[in-house]
Amino acid sequence: MTTPHGSVHDHDANAASERWVRVQAAFHTALALPADARAASVAQAASGDEAFEATVLAMLAEDVSGDTLLDRGLARAAGAMLPMEGTDDTGAPSRIGPWRLGRRLGEGGMAVVYLAEREDLGNRAAVKLLHHGWMSPARRRLFVTEQRTLARLNHPHVAHLHDAGALPDGTPWIAMEYVDGAALTTYVKQHALPLRARLRLFRDVCEAVQHAHGHLVIHRDLKPSNILVSAAGEVKLLDFGIAKQLEADDDAGVQTRTGLRLLTPAYAAPEQLRAEACGLHTDVYALGVILHELLSGALPFALQGVDGTPEARAAGHVTPDRPSAAARGSADAVAATAAEWQDLDVLCAKAMQHDPGRRYRTVDALLRDIDHFLRNEPLEARPDSMRYRLGKFARRHRAALLGTAVAASLLIGVSALYAMRMRDARQQTLAEAERAQEIQRFTLSLFEGGESSSEPGDSLRAVSLVERGVVEAATLAATPVVQAELFQTLGGIFQKLGKLDRADTLLQRALIQRRALATNHPDVARSLVALGLLRVEQARLPEAEQLVREGLALSRTVRTAGHLDIAVATTALGRVLEERAAYSDAITVTREALRLHTALAPISPSVAAAATQLGNQYFYAGDYAGADSLFRRSRAVASALYGERHPLVADALINIGAVHYQRAEYAQAERYDRKGLAIIRRVYGANDPRTASALTMLGRALVAETRMAEAEPLVQEALAIRERVYGAVSPKVASTVNELGIMALRDKDYAAADAYFARNVNIYRTVYGGPHNLLATALANRGSVFAARGDHVGAERLYREALDVFGRTLPPTHLDIGIARAKLGRVLLRQGRYAAAERESAAGLTILLAQTSPATSWVRNARSDLAQMYQALGDAGRADAMRRAMADTVARH
Repeated sequence: MTTPHGSVHDHDANAASERWVRVQAAFHTALALPADARAASVAQAASGDEAFEATVLAMLAEDVSGDTLLDRGLARAAGAMLPMEGTDDTGAPSRIGPWRLGRRLGEGGMAVVYLAEREDLGNRAAVKLLHHGWMSPARRRLFVTEQRTLARLNHPHVAHLHDAGALPDGTPWIAMEYVDGAALTTYVKQHALPLRARLRLFRDVCEAVQHAHGHLVIHRDLKPSNILVSAAGEVKLLDFGIAKQLEADDDAGVQTRTGLRLLTPAYAAPEQLRAEACGLHTDVYALGVILHELLSGALPFALQGVDGTPEARAAGHVTPDRPSAAARGSADAVAATAAEWQDLDVLCAKAMQHDPGRRYRTVDALLRDIDHFLRNEPLEARPDSMRYRLGKFARRHRAALLGTAVAASLLIGVSALYAMRMRDARQQTLAEAERAQEIQRFTLSLFEGGESSSEPGDSLRAVSLVERGVVEAATLAATPVVQAELFQTLGGIFQKLGKLDRADTLLQRALIQRRALATNHPDVARSLVALGLLRVEQARLPEAEQLVREGLALSRTVRTAGHLDIAVATTALGRVLEERAAYSDAITVTREALRLHTALAPISPSVAAAATQLGNQYFYAGDYAGADSLFRRSRAVASALYGERHPLVADALINIGAVHYQRAEYAQAERYDRKGLAIIRRVYGANDPRTASALTMLGRALVAETRMAEAEPLVQEALAIRERVYGAVSPKVASTVNELGIMALRDKDYAAADAYFARNVNIYRTVYGGPHNLLATALANRGSVFAARGDHVGAERLYREALDVFGRTLPPTHLDIGIARAKLGRVLLRQGRYAAAERESAAGLTILLAQTSPATSWVRNARSDLAQMYQALGDAGRADAMRRAMADTVARH
């Protein structure tokens, strides 16, 4: 129950929030203007509210005072007061790099743009110079971000970068392609362009934005003044000044000192007005506003007066005007039929949904509907009624339908001939559509509840729900194609729930049934791949590889090149090869899978998953920089699609944490692991195998930080889940057992530690049946137990066995090999075999220094051991050098 005090508090909070949105909008509007015009803009927005006006003016003053003259030193202060040699009366230099500046093209709150020419080459450019940039570090960062962004983009509809640099005082500049043209909306008005010509220009804009998104760049300030059209009708997208690169960990580099993002309120999405996270959907919203203006000649909230203010839009209190309604009072509106306006209203409404999840997911989806409209085809964004489809068909064939009966007969005859030729393809398409509808009805029926006597808590539990689905699917014997599809779908769900035996039964039933229907069919290929991936979970790797290879070969036979099924099967083969420790082959295969998925849709869950898988393989192969880059790409794609609280984002966070762990950056590893675990627990609950994996990774980081009391309950919880799901003999179980062994070793419980590591050795030998780097790790860890007990001969035997396995599975410069060689050197030192010890420890140290920080315990131990070895060998100079290196590292870290 809400108390009266709670209600008042909520009302006050909402009022404060709406006021803050108004302050933000006024701030950004003024910020985009020249300095001498800002006060008047703020006064107009304040409408007599003195406190409001004072707040915005203070924010503007703070924005430009981020770095004062005194902070910059005397030389910089003098430079600000005295004109530079070779400058005009406005303070701008007459030359910048190889460019001679001409007339000023424009000026905003952040930069001034000049027309410039290279005398040596004779070409022209638009040179953008940061306006008083040295006074605001935030703006300087924005400007440098724009330089980097433009350097990444190469598209015919994006103004490309010619050159970039900085003035002697550090002020950055950009030389961009000069576009002699008009703003998009101005151009269409001046030329009175008809509907389809406007849409073709808009298509060009969308393609430019899609290109940026494909390079993980969000523009965030799309508006007509940033889109120029040349006299020849060529579109150019400009001004990436506040673009966001999705690989970045945060937005610190693209915010003002006030913490607010720069934007243009009229075109900003609601989440921008609320200062929330931006994604691809943010640019989709702005494109919807631009399309609305191109069609109606007015902005989407022009008819709503005060109700269309930024604060009302941010709160979702208003919906955009329909373009058809706005066009009635606009002299600049395009001419369109009533039926065309219906579709155009749908297009704009879909792009400008208040909820980002209800907008077009990507710019590509918006482009598809623009193309559907231009071809008089049904839109994906509107209800697909028979009447609507028939209307679209009639408009596509208007000339024939308005002709004579002979023409109509001819049309029917042509249609019949076409239908005969396409009969097989059409029947297959209809069958797939019918199957999809049946599955949709089936899935919905599962959520309608069982008998009235069933207890809700039981009937809605996931496992109970899926078990009921199996019973329902068994009744569909009359439609074997649909039944097989359901068996595979339900098997996949059981697999995700950790019920591997039930998954096995259902996936095998699907495969048998599909093979009985047709041996060379895409569905058979999909079943083979799905069953192969289950075999990976069951640690039956030879069978997994056989099934996946068979499925991939069949997909390549029955599908066209580049089909999604081929990409999925290729990804699966990469996964199997990774599990078999064939990392070089796995990287080659998964790199191809990532290429295929990217070609199909550059921003998609498949790309995020493939990037993660390839990152894992780089990680296991010892390329931590490559792995980190791929994990961050995966996080960026997943965040753009789903926001920051999705399991794909969690996977990426934990993987980034693993890279930090491998670099001995344990605090950072813990931070990423905790973020990932919080997301996974919220989504999957406490008893899911994915939760167990995240618990293991966090426990590993805590063990490395010697926080055993915190780590042990997490690791024990993870072990219980994994043993329940995977059984006692599984690499996933061994991964968690390893952490228990490390904890026991550090507690000097050598018997328990040896038992844990011996168990892992047995698991890996049973599962892999041959050399595997995880087997080598378990052997080396068991060697550490022997060394700790003083059995240096036994430890030497285990370390040498581990190095033999490592040598057959990993590159010679891998970090794990460096650690093992350093450990072998130490037990040889304890045996007094100094020359042999020096060879191993020196080789191990070389690898360690190339792969990790000099401050790690591995490096410190190796240097300490080498100092003792050199001393024993009579080489006092090298012994002293090792001690100095150790002291220097301690001093610097």
